[in-house]
Amino acid sequence: MRIAIVGSGYVGLVAGACLAENGNIVICVDKDPAKVRLLQRGKIPIYEPGLEELVRRNHTEKRLTFTTALPRGVRNSQIIFIAVATPTGEDGSADLQQVMGVARDIARAMDGYKVIVNKSTVPVGTAAQVREVVRRETTHPFSVVSNPEFLKQGAAIEDFMKPDRVVIGAEDPRAAELMKELYAPFTRTGAPIMLMDCASAELCKYAANAMLATRISFMNEVANVCEAVGADVDQVRRAVASDRRIGPSFLFPGVGYGGSCFPKDVKAMLRFAAGKDYEFQILRAVEGVNDRQKLRLLVKLENHFGSLKNKRIAVWGLAFKPRTDDMREAPSIPLINGLLGAGATVQAYDPEAMKVARGIFGSRITYADNAYAALTGADALAIVTEWNEFREPDFTRMRKLMRAAVIFDGRNLYNPEQIRGYGFSYFSMGRS
Repeated sequence: MRIAIVGSGYVGLVAGACLAENGNIVICVDKDPAKVRLLQRGKIPIYEPGLEELVRRNHTEKRLTFTTALPRGVRNSQIIFIAVATPTGEDGSADLQQVMGVARDIARAMDGYKVIVNKSTVPVGTAAQVREVVRRETTHPFSVVSNPEFLKQGAAIEDFMKPDRVVIGAEDPRAAELMKELYAPFTRTGAPIMLMDCASAELCKYAANAMLATRISFMNEVANVCEAVGADVDQVRRAVASDRRIGPSFLFPGVGYGGSCFPKDVKAMLRFAAGKDYEFQILRAVEGVNDRQKLRLLVKLENHFGSLKNKRIAVWGLAFKPRTDDMREAPSIPLINGLLGAGATVQAYDPEAMKVARGIFGSRITYADNAYAALTGADALAIVTEWNEFREPDFTRMRKLMRAAVIFDGRNLYNPEQIRGYGFSYFSMGRS
């Protein structure tokens, strides 16, 4: 099939590369000329394992091209995906200006029947709004489809190529059949293609992310209770996760969720529910718990030291999760800002997010070349992101580098007895 994808950000680029990998002819359209030039050279503006290789190969084999010319992309394509950002507005709602602007531009460029697919995360009712915008601008026939993405950063290619499910919201049978044909190669192992109305499809992504955010905040609350009563959250978590009705996913305590999806989607769901006079009380609590949890390590540090003035704190992990350089809503940001505000100095390291961090903190912190360099002269180590390379470090070397042997583990990476055997004072989440 011939496909255009408008928006070469995280979702659009992954979708374009994966669709091209299956033999489709894909044109990725982006308004940023610098980004397009970068992509044309086989480079990508984000970090996602395996994506650069996929982009380069399909671009070389001429199945994947990049342009700033939206009309050319529309006229050369049968299916046009909208994959632009929907940032959080001042009132917490999803900002749809880019989506509607692209829909208008698509309509003006159409030269025949097109399927317009919303891949951006959008609130319920957006498909109807897009349909109306397009209808005002063209006399050509078209269909509007909602096709939410369920990609995990750090595993996006695997998620797209081998999805748990494909959700398609379509009222037009012709568009539904085209979308089923497009996704059939990705679901050969039996993953369902779920056809439904557009409103239900739009709600699916928000409901999924809200559920995952809820599980995270719930287990963080359980960890905090464990600390208060002297229980071990690892034992509690294993017992709870062994219940087949619950399962183990997203039940690991930590320092809160971040990234481009969970915080934004929780806010948006709260907002559009409130717009229908419904107060989503559970999600309001989830959001509040998460905001407090991001400062949990800071509280532990303050309780241990009394004053953080002139303390040197090493921070391992800046990205909101491993296998990405994304620092949007990352727990490291309020932690580091809190440390700096309390008079501490910060030496930080992350395998991928250092460039992004420099754009956030500038010269206010020190950027280490590796994990051990961040420990030099440190009064304590705070672990924020669970990168694999942090899981089995040389504790003897760490002890020698640090001024004081104190670890605040926001991800429960280590066995408390083992780590104390190396002479460290060790504070983790939900464990005595």
